[in-house]
Amino acid sequence: MKLYFKLVLLLLLPAALFGQSTVTLKKQADIVAKAIVNGDYVTVVEYMHPKVIQAAGGKQKMLQMMNAGMEQMKAQGVSFQSATVGEPGKFYKAGTEIHCLIPNNIRIKTPNSSIVTHSNLLAISQDGGKNWTFLDLNKSTIASIPKLFPNFNKDLKIPEPTMPSM
Repeated sequence: MKLYFKLVLLLLLPAALFGQSTVTLKKQADIVAKAIVNGDYVTVVEYMHPKVIQAAGGKQKMLQMMNAGMEQMKAQGVSFQSATVGEPGKFYKAGTEIHCLIPNNIRIKTPNSSIVTHSNLLAISQDGGKNWTFLDLNKSTIASIPKLFPNFNKDLKIPEPTMPSM
């Protein structure tokens, strides 16, 4: 009977931990979404995967690029109106990391209209789901995944980015 109880406990414990990871993941993704809308790029960079920051030349360089890009957008009358994240998908083991897709919708205001982009974030945890970093999945970042994540789990299928809608 004790063996049976231990087996049941061992089977249920990972499910409980997985559920907690989903809550943590969603909460951290929401922080990033709010930071994007509020122009808090320091927070956005804090939640970027270290390899992405390294590829950009470091945190300061990444912040400079983001600020310059946002200044260009503002000069053209373009701004973020809202950003929301959906429910996380399935978790995939990728070497020592956990990877997951999370839907992401961003509404952008232009001088003549609003545009809504629908994409996915690749969520990456290096500590068993306690902390997450994110990578926006557009055509160029999708192409760089094998280089950035050599242990990427091929079972995680990344959908093609969709065209923004008006």
